[in-house]
Amino acid sequence: MAQPTGRGRVVGDYLVGRQIGSGSFSIVWHARHRVHGTEVAIKEIVTSRLNKKLQDSLMSEIFILKRINHPNIIRLHDIIEVPGKIHLVLEYCKGGDLSMYVTRYGSVPEATAKHFMQQLAAGLLVLRDNNLIHRDLKPQNLLLSTNDSNAVLKIADFGFARSLQPRGLAETLCGSPLYMAPEIMQLQKYDAKADLWSVGAILFQLVTGKTPFTGNNQIQVK
Repeated sequence: MAQPTGRGRVVGDYLVGRQIGSGSFSIVWHARHRVHGTEVAIKEIVTSRLNKKLQDSLMSEIFILKRINHPNIIRLHDIIEVPGKIHLVLEYCKGGDLSMYVTRYGSVPEATAKHFMQQLAAGLLVLRDNNLIHRDLKPQNLLLSTNDSNAVLKIADFGFARSLQPRGLAETLCGSPLYMAPEIMQLQKYDAKADLWSVGAILFQLVTGKTPFTGNNQIQVK
């Protein structure tokens, strides 16, 4: 059960606090378990704003997060449904995301970049072992357990992720242009290696403090 207001309401066993994020169809709240005090992030999704495609993406994301348990993949603790809303109770990462980290510190030392890349690679290996492709890797979707260089990195936001068999190919145009593989931009079929292009773009940004390309959409990035 969820109370109708924002901050201070109760969702299931959690007391909702401040807003920590938002998107076109969701708001993310910081919350605590009412008994244990465990910090979580609650992603509140208004189902009436979702078309069929977005509903399918949400169900796919839930399926993936239920299936995978790994320290470098964001953990789904619970799903709480009330009329008109779905709440995903997720692991809380107090360090924010990698984009915020780069904004705060600029370019990072090679050792720090290596630390984050090794963790990203570990998370991607788990996805690959489960025949999954993320398709929207970018700093904003990489969360950090703390705000220092020893943080544990966790891959999040699986709305564009899909199952892809070892020899399978995808063809949907999706992702973020600054980190999107050329074959996706060119509307060609692609496989899990498209995620590796995104990793390269993220690494470039970590060590230089800027993205390898500029532009607001795939046309400008070209």
